[in-house]
Formats: sequence, C-alpha cells, structure tokens
Amino acid sequence: MSARTGARWLATVRRAPLVAAAAVALTGATPVQQYGVREGLNLNSFVRSGPVAAHVVLRSGKVPRLLVAFPAGNSGVALWFAPLAGAAQWTLAGQPQPVTQADARGRPLHGVRFTVAIPAARLVPQQAVLSSIRVIRDYQALGKAPAEVLTTAATTGNAIHWSRDRLDGAAGYDLAMTVVGGRIADGAILAGADGVIRLAVTALTGETPLTPRGGDDLLNAHAQPDAGARDALTFLSYREKFLAGSWRFDTYFGRDTLMSVRLLMPALQPQAVETGLTSVLARLSREGEVAHEEDIGEFAILDHRKSDGSSSAAPVYNYNMVDSDYMLAPVARAWLLDDPRGRTRAAAYLAQRVDGETAGARLVRNLRFVLARAAPFARDPVPSRLIALKPGMDAGEWRDSNDGLAGGRIPYDVNAVLVPAALDAAVALQASGLLRPYLAAGDAAPFAQAARIAAAWRAQAPSLFDVTLPADTARRQVTDYARAIGVPDAPAGQAIPAAGLRFPAIALDAAGRPIPVQNSDPGFALLFDRPAEAALQVMAATFARPFPAGLRTGAGMLVANPAFAGAAIQRRFSANAYHGTVVWSWQQALVAAGLARQLDRRDLSAPTRAALAQAQACLWDGIEATRAVQSSELWSWRYAGGRYQVVPFGAAGADVDESNAAQLWSTVYLALRRPADGARCTSG
Repeated sequence: MSARTGARWLATVRRAPLVAAAAVALTGATPVQQYGVREGLNLNSFVRSGPVAAHVVLRSGKVPRLLVAFPAGNSGVALWFAPLAGAAQWTLAGQPQPVTQADARGRPLHGVRFTVAIPAARLVPQQAVLSSIRVIRDYQALGKAPAEVLTTAATTGNAIHWSRDRLDGAAGYDLAMTVVGGRIADGAILAGADGVIRLAVTALTGETPLTPRGGDDLLNAHAQPDAGARDALTFLSYREKFLAGSWRFDTYFGRDTLMSVRLLMPALQPQAVETGLTSVLARLSREGEVAHEEDIGEFAILDHRKSDGSSSAAPVYNYNMVDSDYMLAPVARAWLLDDPRGRTRAAAYLAQRVDGETAGARLVRNLRFVLARAAPFARDPVPSRLIALKPGMDAGEWRDSNDGLAGGRIPYDVNAVLVPAALDAAVALQASGLLRPYLAAGDAAPFAQAARIAAAWRAQAPSLFDVTLPADTARRQVTDYARAIGVPDAPAGQAIPAAGLRFPAIALDAAGRPIPVQNSDPGFALLFDRPAEAALQVMAATFARPFPAGLRTGAGMLVANPAFAGAAIQRRFSANAYHGTVVWSWQQALVAAGLARQLDRRDLSAPTRAALAQAQACLWDGIEATRAVQSSELWSWRYAGGRYQVVPFGAAGADVDESNAAQLWSTVYLALRRPADGARCTSG
C-alpha cells in the first residue's frame, strides 16, 4: 500500500491506489490502471487497460463468492460456493492483469487473470452464473436465474471451466479456474498441506468494450486531489456514458448521471459534462420522460424474448421513476446558462444531433412533459394533483427500495423541490433564446404559463409536507426510540427547542397525509431553490441536531430518521435497510453543496446565516470522519464504546443488500471542499 493511502483505515475499509503499471500488461503496451478496496466482507480490485475494464469482487465469510463485473454490456461472471463451517477470508496474490484471448470461434474476449487464496479445508462450487450483471444481481438476491443462461462446468484434472455464447449466438462469457494449491476430488476443491486453497482464475466477456475517459479528458484543475474519488470516478467514466456504480450498476442510470454531473460540474471538463447530458437525452421516451435504467447486452435479449419473442439485443429502457423527469431541466440550465463554459458552448451543443434528432429538440420534449404534468396542480393545488409514484410501483425516486418512502405515494423531493426547479429552468431556457430553433407553434401557450405554474407550486406544494410536533411529544418519542435502538437520548432531547420540532415529511400517503419520517431530502432545496429564511432554519436545524432528534451522527448524516413515526415504520427504517437509518455518501455531498450555495446569498439575516454555518460545520465534521468510505455507495453504523462507528453496508447478515465499492455520485466530493474558516460543530 502506498504512502498516499496507507494510513487511511476506517472500520474494515482499506483502499489501495489506482496506478499505471510499469510493466507491459497482457493486452500489450496499454498502461494498466488498478486500485483496490477492502470493504466489509468484500475485497475489490479494479482494472482498466485498453479494451479491458473489470471489477473483481471476492466476498469472504461463511458463504464465499467470486465475482467479476465488466462495464462492457453490463456483464459479468460469478461463482457461489457452498456455505463453510466457519468464516474464511480471500486474499489476492498480486494484482489482476488484463487479458484478451479468442473464443472457440476466434472472437475476442476481454477480461482479467488473477490468483486468489482462501484458508479453507474444502470449497464446493455451488452455482456459476455467466451473463448480465442484472441476472447476477437477481441470483444474489433471489437465488435463481433463467435456465437458458445457466451452464454446467467442465472439469479436467485440477481445472474447472464454464463457457457459453450469448443467447443470440454472439461472443459470450468465460470463467476458467485452475487449482494451483490443493486438488479437486469428488466435486470439491480440497486444500493443500498448508490448509489453504489457491486458484488461478481467468474471467472474460465478449461484450463490446466501452471507450475509457480519464485524466485531463475527465477532470479539470479545480478537482480535489482525493485519490479514492478520482480512482472510482475514472473507473466509472467512458465516452459513451457514466456508470452508476460497481459491481451492481455497471451501466447508465438517469438519476445518478444527472445528480453526479450537477454536483461534479465545477470539476469536470466540458466534454465530460456533455457526455452525461447527451446520455440522458439519447434515452428519453417519446413523451419526454428520462430513462431510469437501461437493459443492455444479454438482459436486453431476455427482455425481448419475453415481450416479442425475438433475440434482439436492442436496449430496453425503464421509465418507472418519476424524479429524474424533473432533474434534467435544472441540470441542463446549470450547464447551458449558469456555467460560463457551458454558456459559450450552449448553442452548438443543442444543435448537435443525438440519434438523428438535435439535442435541443430532445430537451424541449422533456420540457413539454414537465409543463403538462405540472399544470393540474397549479389549477387545483390539492395533494391528489401532485406527482405520485406510478401505479403498481412502491418506489419512484432515489429512495427506490420497497420501504424507502415508508409506504408513501407522493414524495417530498419531487413535489416540493424538483418540479418547481424544472419549471424555473424552462422559464430561463426559453427566455435565453436557446430553445427558439426547437420550439413548435403549439409551445407558445404552455411556455408562457411556466412562470405562473412555478409560482403556484412553490407557494402551495411544500406546506403540504409540513410536520410539526410539540416539544414534549418530540422529546418523548426521541427517548423511546433511542432506548429501543440503543443510542443515547440526552443530547438529542436537549436539542429540541421549546417551540417544538418542525421538518418536512418524507412523503405523503395515498390519502395526502404526511408520513413523519425526518429525511435528508431538503438538500435538494438547498441546491436547486432559494428557500425562505424560516424554511432554511428548519433545514439547518434538522441537519445539525444529533440523532434521533435530527440526522447527525458521528458516522455521518443519516438519510432518514423514523423516531417520530410508528413502531412499524421504525422497524422498516433500521440500520440494515437500504434507505433506512444509514449514510449515503452523495446525500452528504448534496447537502454540502447546497449549504455552500445558500451561504453565497446576500439576502439572509445573521441568525439564518449562523444556523446554516453551524449545519455546514457539523456536516463537514461527519464527512471528514468518514473519508475512507466516501466513495462507497452507502454505509451503516453501530453505537459502541460511547460513539457511533462506521459499519460497511452488506457486512451484516441482516443487511438487505451490498454497497457498491465505487459509486458515481459518491465521487462528487471532487468538486467540494470544506470552508477555510475552520469552524467546528458545536450543536448538541
């Protein structure tokens, strides 16, 4: 481990740097970029060189797993082993090396070769899955995969080999494993005399490689010198698109792209910003909706086999989310109007053709969608006219797990912040003249109403989410909840003012009633809006108050606090829940960027500025205390020894999923820095 990161330990997280290898890799003279992260049960190693991009994930514990994810086609290979009697930990012998080799028909397969060891007397390969990462994700969660993608192993001597073409006959996937320490007997791998099993592994995909983006083509001189964030962002950046996260999301996600581009914008090169915007515009629906996710490669083939009986690999886009539809316009505005670099390129960018249609025409299509969906509430401002989750869906915005909104149907972030911000962006873009070449005759009337509709939403929507609690009720709920989960209640109880507690609900239920889960989503208002001073003081207090009166812990800012909801909701928002009382790295960054933006205002009173500055200091104390996990998707915590301690998400058996070791929107700290005033948190 280099001196740069050798001392960067936190909980069970360790990072080694991405470096250019001095030796020539197996792919030729192309430099090899590599870095590694040990996070909880997972040992992660990332490799990128020419046509090879691979993420090796070795999962330790009582149920070992070997997995390699490839950004090419969002594909991968994985092997699950039968449970062990006791936990065992994988180690890597050196760095995985990139390799390209031909399949039986002479077609190129790209991947990695590496050697691993595990101190186990016996390993029994249980199931290999060579396919799309989506299939592998489903197998990890549900224990099943489509029969047509499964293949049996061929064992010869001490070698085990799985190989198959893609379902449409294209070059497919290959996993070869040779026992170099130990032996194979009766379907099991047995350890050598030293009690250790050693395996030489080659993992390959035939999917089309992406084109890497990195270095000065990705980041400008304003980017922070954060090695971990640079490593993760580089692995996730390509000329075609940004990847949402690895290993589980090695492809385009609309929300992740838009929020990452917005927060990273000051540190990104113009061409990188426009890659993100173009990838979103290229995937719009005919109605102007933003695609949430894409099914590509073999998962697209599986989709087509179900829907039309073909084996087409044409991408299939998912439009189930509602929040990203209203993110595109404010992010486009931030680049095309607010950023001087983007403003000079705006007209030329909008004139570029994206799959046969100009970027400007595509952007207008989204703005038409926004205006049409926002108009009903402006005419009749009642909860039933707000933007709700789509029928049959339990999720529809960034808290996209089944329990993320506590059963709510009408999310706060979409309705109180994103819709008004999108309407404001429509007004500004239309006023700039940039949209003139792309507007049709029928656009004049709805665009003329945009400012009035935006004002109606801003005046009426946020108050529908207000939660107000008397001080004695709030203190009692804090005490009861703190005792139930084993955290101190005194600092939180003392932080509740005599006037009581106020915060915006995470969502409204189907009847339009606020669900009283405290949440981090006011960060969107800080970034995209100009809230009134009273609202700013409520937001600042929520971020600064100690949990469970607020969201602040020593392990970072929680994204949800169910202390003021019922016991059933509290159980669903545990520290093991994907969107429960956990810390999402990008949400801390969102709030940090938003607080800085509000503190740049010149119309705020001294008390409001002081409240924002205190929230900012408390937030940055938490960010700096958790730097070692910053590029991860999320993490959990435990309270022990009188303090909150970071626990990698997915390390506990009760955790519902794993965290990605590299997450796109967790790299946005490259565009953020702590204020130089040296202020520290004094709240609670």
